[in-house]
Amino acid sequence: MRVFTKKEEIQKHLRELKAKGQSIGFVPTMGALHQGHISLVQRSLEDNDVVVVSIFVNPTQFDNSEDLDKYPRTLERDTDLLSNVSADILVYAPTVQDIYENEVKSEHFSFGGLEFEMEGKFRAGHFDGVGTIVKRLFEIVEPDNAYFGEKDFQQLAIIKAMVKIHELPVNVVGCPIHRETNGLAMSSRNERLKPEYKKAAPFIYKTLKSAKKQFGTKSAKEVTEWVEKQFDKQEFLKLEYFTIADVETLKPVKRKSNKKKYRAFIAAYADDIRLIDNIALN
Repeated sequence: MRVFTKKEEIQKHLRELKAKGQSIGFVPTMGALHQGHISLVQRSLEDNDVVVVSIFVNPTQFDNSEDLDKYPRTLERDTDLLSNVSADILVYAPTVQDIYENEVKSEHFSFGGLEFEMEGKFRAGHFDGVGTIVKRLFEIVEPDNAYFGEKDFQQLAIIKAMVKIHELPVNVVGCPIHRETNGLAMSSRNERLKPEYKKAAPFIYKTLKSAKKQFGTKSAKEVTEWVEKQFDKQEFLKLEYFTIADVETLKPVKRKSNKKKYRAFIAAYADDIRLIDNIALN
C-alpha cells in the first residue's frame, strides 16, 4: 500500500494511471476508519480501476475547537484496516500545510440555500469548510467517481450542488448508511461514547423508524412533537433538532405532497458527543 503525504506526488502518480486509461475512485475521510468507511471503499473498488482514500482531519469544518482537538487520529490503524481490504488502495494523508499552505481559511460558498437548513443553523461556517476541503481534494485527486455516506445526507446534497455549480468533472455517489448491530449509525465519534451513553444511543434510530411509521398517517408537525416528547424522557440523550424535510430543497415540510420525497433528520447529544442520523420516509 502506498501512502502519499504531498499533493504533487499523488497528482503525478494518478495522472500516469489516468494516461493509461484507468478510472479513479475516491473516498474522502477524516480517518478513524470504521466499517461504514470500508463499505464506501468496497463500492469504489467495484466501480473503478484505482481507489484513493484521503485521511485528513480538516480544521475549517469544525465550529468547535475542542471537538477538533479531540477528533481521533489513527493513521497507522487506518492504513492497516485498508490494507486488509486491498493492498492496491492509494492513501493520501496530507498535512494541513500541504492542503492549505500558509492560510488555513475557508472559501465562501453558495449552495443554493441548502447550507442554511438543519446543520447550517447549528454549525456556523461548517459547510464552507466542507466545500473548501472537498473542492481542493477533487482538484488534487481528479477522480472520476467520489463516494459519500448518506449518514451525512445534507453534506452529500451540498457536495452534489457544489459539483454542479462549479462544473467539476466528478460523479458523486451516495451510499447507504452503515449501522452497528444495535442500529446506531456508524461514526468515528461513537468510539468516544461512555458505556451508559453508548447503551442509550440506539434510541435515535429506533425513534426515526417509529417516526417513519407515523408519517404515513400523521402530519409532519404531529410527528415532530411526538419525537420531541420522546426525547424529553431520555436521561442520556438531548435532542438538538428533529426535522422532516423535502429531499430536494432540505426545507422543512409544511404540507405533505404525494409528488415529493421526504426524509427525517435528527441531531442529538450523548454527553458532549454530537450524533446525527436520518431516514427516508417515502
